[in-house]
Amino acid sequence: MKNIEVVAAIIKNDDKFLATQRGYGEFKGLWEFPGGKIDSNETREKALIREIKEELNCDIKINKFLLTIEYDYPTFHLVMHCFLCELLSEFTLLEHDDYQWLNKSNLLDVNWLDADIEVVNYLLEEL
Repeated sequence: MKNIEVVAAIIKNDDKFLATQRGYGEFKGLWEFPGGKIDSNETREKALIREIKEELNCDIKINKFLLTIEYDYPTFHLVMHCFLCELLSEFTLLEHDDYQWLNKSNLLDVNWLDADIEVVNYLLEEL
């Protein structure tokens, strides 16, 4: 099975988290925390800063590492390193169809990708 390693930004603003709706690919329409693949010459943090610039055209501050999720999709094994972040500038959706700011009471109101549900459960229990 193919192994894919990615990073994800858990962007928090006050008591809300940024959720983005995928605008492309096999998971189009589902919700995720923004981020993407790590290039071979990058640290996780550099990859996350680059991916958020590519997807949201903004700058972020990485505050801390939160957790790593491993999830088996039907065609690949995902390893997703998640970091708690904050926005340093306004963002523009470049690869997503929509976004929502969700607090703990409505984090489960969108149709999350399976691996991201594990992150949501972590946020509900730990933050």
